[in-house]
Amino acid sequence: MPTVNREGSVYFLNLGDGENRFTLPWITELHAVVQEIAAGQGPRAIVTLATGKFWSNGLDLDWLISHPDEGADYIDLVQEIFASFIELPLPTVAAIQGHCYAAGGLLALSHDFALMRSDRGFFCLPEVDLGIPFSPGMSSLLQSRMLPATAHEAMVTGRRYGGEEAAQAGIVKEALSEERLLAAATELAESLAGKAGPTMAALRQQMYRDTIRLLRLPTKPISM
Repeated sequence: MPTVNREGSVYFLNLGDGENRFTLPWITELHAVVQEIAAGQGPRAIVTLATGKFWSNGLDLDWLISHPDEGADYIDLVQEIFASFIELPLPTVAAIQGHCYAAGGLLALSHDFALMRSDRGFFCLPEVDLGIPFSPGMSSLLQSRMLPATAHEAMVTGRRYGGEEAAQAGIVKEALSEERLLAAATELAESLAGKAGPTMAALRQQMYRDTIRLLRLPTKPISM
């Protein structure tokens, strides 16, 4: 389950040590943690990390299949997480140490910057192979945070990007060794912490106004 601790100006948001799928309890806890961080004061920034093989493996597909009548409400909760991250009044950095798939990729792209381990893990949007179309809000998020050609390839082919490939494609800011990843993410967060405040929130709300609006539109019933 997500946990958070603050060291100086940096909140370390740990998504967990398993697959970190978007289960309902996991979503509820993550939302509470994000709201706690948003209410903080002073210079501050977030580093979102995980431990183990995965940063996040995306939606809880087993639950979705077994609860088809609740799927739309579930997606609304997931999309609210993305919108909440975009609107945060403080800098955000994702430190991706393992696989970052599907909704996990969307969560990473909801951060200001992402750094990725160079020798392990993939960034992948496999929805085309799973037969799950992106919602308008998800499409807007992906297309606003990736270069057009990269967004097209990632969304319509489900390509898996290793760390170096993700950096070359502009999906992440940098690919680093396991030993350097968290330290570099922390250094970046600390360098930006002084920019936290209402102006940052207002800038994001203007820059991503359409994406935020689409993410908060009620989802139509989905089928899998």
